[in-house]
Amino acid sequence: MSGTGMGPRVLIVGAGLAGTATAIRLLRFARRPLEVVLLERRPDYRSAGVAYHRDGNPWDHVFNIQAGRMSAFREDVHDFVRWANSEADRRGWPEPWAGFEFVEEGPAPRRIFQDYLIDRLAEARREACPGVVLIEADGEAVDLEVRSTGVDVTIDQLVGEGLAGGPGATVLPADHVVLATGLELREPPFATEVRTHPSFVRNPYSAAGVRKLTALPPEATVAIVGSVLSAYDSAGLLLRRGHTGPIHLISKTGTMFRTYPGGHEHGVIRLPCPKTLLEPYRNRAEFLARVRAEWEQACSTVARNHPEVDPGVVPERVAKAWEPHLPEAIERIPSDELRGLLDEFGTAIAAFRVGAVEYTMAIIERAMRPAGGPVELVVGKVEGVTPLESGRLAVTVASSGSGERQRIEADLVVSNFGRESDYSRVGGPLWRNLLRRGTAVPHGRTGRGLEVDDQGALLTPEGEPAGPISAVGVLREGDEIVRNGRTGAFTFNLAAIKNHSIAVAARAIEQLELREDGLARNMAEFGGHVSNIEEAVHQGFEEAVVLEVRRLATRARTERELLDSRLEACIGSIGELPALPTDAPRRGLLIRTVVNRVAVERLTDVSVTPRQLRRQLGIVNAEDLEV
Repeated sequence: MSGTGMGPRVLIVGAGLAGTATAIRLLRFARRPLEVVLLERRPDYRSAGVAYHRDGNPWDHVFNIQAGRMSAFREDVHDFVRWANSEADRRGWPEPWAGFEFVEEGPAPRRIFQDYLIDRLAEARREACPGVVLIEADGEAVDLEVRSTGVDVTIDQLVGEGLAGGPGATVLPADHVVLATGLELREPPFATEVRTHPSFVRNPYSAAGVRKLTALPPEATVAIVGSVLSAYDSAGLLLRRGHTGPIHLISKTGTMFRTYPGGHEHGVIRLPCPKTLLEPYRNRAEFLARVRAEWEQACSTVARNHPEVDPGVVPERVAKAWEPHLPEAIERIPSDELRGLLDEFGTAIAAFRVGAVEYTMAIIERAMRPAGGPVELVVGKVEGVTPLESGRLAVTVASSGSGERQRIEADLVVSNFGRESDYSRVGGPLWRNLLRRGTAVPHGRTGRGLEVDDQGALLTPEGEPAGPISAVGVLREGDEIVRNGRTGAFTFNLAAIKNHSIAVAARAIEQLELREDGLARNMAEFGGHVSNIEEAVHQGFEEAVVLEVRRLATRARTERELLDSRLEACIGSIGELPALPTDAPRRGLLIRTVVNRVAVERLTDVSVTPRQLRRQLGIVNAEDLEV
């Protein structure tokens, strides 16, 4: 179905972080001819998305987490820091970054991540197997129609090498579609009167928003709606440019993110199941009382038994340790109550799960001390923003406790990013059409993201696979919460995307190869016969899994081909397995599919840190042994 005529086509809708990461995995994993089309409607978002594109991220915007956690690959912890120090083109970089030595626990500018992803995608393209090609296309996908042969994708203004596009709509057939559309903006209800006002910034990560912030007189009064990461970026940008006027951080809950301690490393601690959370749900007050009691006990346990853990990091360790137990606890909460809890405590949960680096937080914390400093935290809900004759804006804030109203007059009002997580409210043509057709369904339990299966395939209203269509990133937010117990930004951030990209790319290639070889039915029968895939382990099976893990984790084509040859020989030595065809080629292909599934499970194991994962998988290097 591909334009090259050499193999099947996988079309990725969205070329930001999630789409680019999935394309890299497809290019690395594919052993047969394959055409990967990476479609993006906004060229400036390519290999970046809203979070990392250069126009919306001045040099003062740094990652909220440490540079050492920004590798695009779980199996190669140091890749981003290594690239930034040894491979990045620093021509045009300003000081201090031009001569900066990046370290694992330190900061890094967010905008350079776009260059990093561009370089890694180019490398994956060069190192792909013969016949595996990448086409980077511009255009907007507006509809998907599932057919027996694949998916017809309607694209407006399609432009791509070898693709028959042009003005108007083009229907491009694909064998598999990956949806990686990223964050959707929610229009804030408080800004109805000022959306187009020159003193209002709707999107602080837009080029226009950055221009307004950097052009502001230093004595101007600024109101920033929100008190978490996007607010810190805007406030930090102003302060580093010498802003002296009042900056009001307006927060409904008053939540402030904590600063990571120096030398902080991600870690995983084992804690017992919080058993009282598994009791029947009675009401919100009673449930929250149980949560608080269990939480305080767990934090005390970590502080007592793990004195090496900084007190500021204890909540993060507990939140991570609870992840395996949360799906069972969530099952007991009625859907309406679950949505209400997520709405009310989403920001607090996010703050427990992640912090921000000192580079971001220190300048804001200094500006808040002593009382009367330029930065002030205002606790309350923004009810409205109205224009004044003077050209300024008036922000009305209702106190969360007393309900008393406060009016703040500002020269500039900056909205928080305000993403829309309920896809029944997203106004784009793609989502309107997918929901109308029943190809996509908003997540029922949480109202966040879409209904997907355990591999990220879209589900219909009846709970059946919608076709060869997968989702990565924020589209799986609700499923990550209820299926995996992920919380806060970990439902859709880089950590989640790393795993999504591995699993989706591997499953797409598996389905294409089984279909091409006429083995899809055999695999379904074998999967049903072996309920636990590792029950099928015979002599050589574990060795085959280790080889496949290494192949999937290897960047150079020659090394992958060598590992592939060893893997084929190893599979040939495996004894008979139940429910498999007796002819050697078909039997070998099905065993390889099972081996690949187990390898993917191991690569995406979130019960350990990435560094621990490398050691478990036997792919450590000198950098890992230094710590």
